Amino acid sequence: PMCEVVFRDPYRYKLQKERWIAVEGLHTGQFVFCGAKAQLAIGNVLPIGKMPEGTTVSMCEEKAADRGRLARASGCTCLVVGHSDDGRKTRIRLPSGSRKTVPATCRAIVGIAAGGGRLDKPVLKAGNNYHKYKVKRNCWPKVRGSAMNPVEHPHGGGNHQHVGHPTTICRAAVPGQKVG
Repeated sequence: PMCEVVFRDPYRYKLQKERWIAVEGLHTGQFVFCGAKAQLAIGNVLPIGKMPEGTTVSMCEEKAADRGRLARASGCTCLVVGHSDDGRKTRIRLPSGSRKTVPATCRAIVGIAAGGGRLDKPVLKAGNNYHKYKVKRNCWPKVRGSAMNPVEHPHGGGNHQHVGHPTTICRAAVPGQKVG
């Protein structure tokens, strides 16, 4: 789920709308504060270096001002593990469990990315998958390569649906060969 936050323009008399990933507990009409002096409250955006250790964050930046790259999927979180002594680097734990050192100036949203538990409900029927991927991109349904003709896929053709050769392929092969 996305949230739309309205900021006042610092230079002109107008409003600026920004969209980003919502966190759990965010509601309509809530005031959200961004910046180094923002309070540590759910939905606020502040540099990781200003957060205490053990803070749960999402949509964390990898490099300063790249607008959020890590822990963006529904229900994902990063955990602030520790800060370096000079205060320039911060260590975070990614959703995969691996740890990463990022600059302390990188920003993140306090809280868990909304929409957790999305995969708990079974899809049950193909129509649900159809609508799910219709709004995303054209990647469903997927036709097997062995069901195609030889002009369409390296696995196509033959009198039975079989690949007919080993599917492991060398690294130096061209991209069209590296299918299946």
